[in-house]
Amino acid sequence: MKLLTTLILAMAISATGLSQDVSAEEQITRACLNYLEGFYEGDTAKLQQSLQPKLYKFGFMKKRDGMGYQQVAPMTYDAALAYAENVREKQNFPGEDAPKKVQILDVGNSIAAAKVTAWWGIDYILLSKRDTGWMIEQVLWEGPLAATKK
Repeated sequence: MKLLTTLILAMAISATGLSQDVSAEEQITRACLNYLEGFYEGDTAKLQQSLQPKLYKFGFMKKRDGMGYQQVAPMTYDAALAYAENVREKQNFPGEDAPKKVQILDVGNSIAAAKVTAWWGIDYILLSKRDTGWMIEQVLWEGPLAATKK
């Protein structure tokens, strides 16, 4: 019975495309899309799949007077999950035309860097390769996007 369960699990993994044949670039892209979709859709499961529990995310937002940028409070792993839960609860989803772009900047053996463009601005993401796959360690962001500045 144990052998049958193992074979069924192996076939399921292969059928869903989760095999080890997936390239590092595809895995990194998926981690970054999970990050974006987690915030866009209020999906904490997607965030948990891609974020390290020791996540450190911080950034800069344009000042209210329009004169330069200021650093805003950092976001932890728990705060990211709470933000996503709030999006889901309030149904505060971005429009279908919201940017969702991932650009891989560099890939090493166990580290990588990517740039993500989202409705709030741009994020530079640092990832590390873990037993479970590529995970987001740190995020540095700036918003809003130049096209949305008024």
